[in-house]
Amino acid sequence: MCSGECTNTAGGYICRCPRGARGNPRIKDGCIKPSLVLSISIGTGSGAGLLLLVLGAIFVTRKLKHQRAKASKQKFFRQNRGHLLQQLVSQKADIAERMIIPLVELERATNNFDKAREISRGGHGTVYKGIMSDLHVVAIKKSKVVIQREIDEFINEVAILSQINHRNVVKLFGCCLETEVPLLVYEFISNGTLYHRLHVEEPKASLPWVDRLRIATETARALAYLHSAVSFPIVHRDIKSQNILLDDTLVAKVSDFGASRCIPVDQTGDMTVIQGTFGYLDPTYYYSGWLTEKSDVYSFGVFLMELLTRKKPCSYRSSEEESLVAYFTALLAKGNLVHVLDPQVVDEGGKEVEEVAVLAMACVRMDGDHRPTMRQVEMTLENLQVPHQDVVMCGTDSSGYQVIEGRNRDDTSRQYSLEEEYLLSSKYPR
Repeated sequence: MCSGECTNTAGGYICRCPRGARGNPRIKDGCIKPSLVLSISIGTGSGAGLLLLVLGAIFVTRKLKHQRAKASKQKFFRQNRGHLLQQLVSQKADIAERMIIPLVELERATNNFDKAREISRGGHGTVYKGIMSDLHVVAIKKSKVVIQREIDEFINEVAILSQINHRNVVKLFGCCLETEVPLLVYEFISNGTLYHRLHVEEPKASLPWVDRLRIATETARALAYLHSAVSFPIVHRDIKSQNILLDDTLVAKVSDFGASRCIPVDQTGDMTVIQGTFGYLDPTYYYSGWLTEKSDVYSFGVFLMELLTRKKPCSYRSSEEESLVAYFTALLAKGNLVHVLDPQVVDEGGKEVEEVAVLAMACVRMDGDHRPTMRQVEMTLENLQVPHQDVVMCGTDSSGYQVIEGRNRDDTSRQYSLEEEYLLSSKYPR
């Protein structure tokens, strides 16, 4: 039993490994040369070292990536004035607790902003449907760009809107400031926009007149609230059918406050960069840059015309190449409004159709001072829904609304020449 060198002795034998070898010679292949042992040891050690090096590199890379992501979030949080928002909402613990939402929460809610979760995509950004950890269904608005100098105003508006609780305003749950562009989290409204419910393909019936009138009243109620019932009057600046959402019971919800501005109560207006949608945009504001609540009134007047005619203000041109506003007011002045009204409105509406048309005309007067306030508009529309009651144009000079008789088409067209000029100029950069 010797696998090495065996030397006989008296009464026995000596078993040794060959010269230059080490190990146990009494077992098979027990003797190994040192060079082979060294090679095996070096190989084993190198493999273990390499494995440790790879694992260490992965760990360090992940740690550095996590630290960079954390630093990036902190940078964007500071850049987006997160600390200012914390100060603005800190006095109300319930608001502060929910207003600032971590990015990881929104990533989980949207499956990392999966394209399958997109519910709309527009020029200003993308809206995702998400399910929060508390099972609330939300709409998450992810804007494309943000102007740094407007971030302070944005945060201030977020803080104010977070405290608004109105049935006809989409509720803002909070925002995330850990990305380059702040994310806004709103309540999810299931029935889409008024635009898509109103402008359906023929011969499918559109919204009934009674629903259109109610939605107009609810929208006016929300705007009147924003203009006069909050600490700082809020001008929406982009009232249009695309920004009116409808819930399960078709209740109107004013949405998209991305262009909104707060005007201090001691000021009558504010000089701003022009924002809004062509066709709805107040021409006076477009040319002067001076924003007031009456700019919303003008947009709402165009919105009323859209409800009455089912024409799209941003693209409509009459056979005479007139805008919807100019054509509508000219026909109203001649008493021929039926030529532009939606046939469904003619069939279903009554006297209130003409009253709404007159109100729309008042809202789009070129001189903003002669337009009614949104509170007056709201009260007028509410009176229209009271059965067997004569409509009173609340708080305004009723003679200013007598536009069906006593004026000719040329006078009305001249009054709206500025509107025409504006619409033509809108095709080119300002």
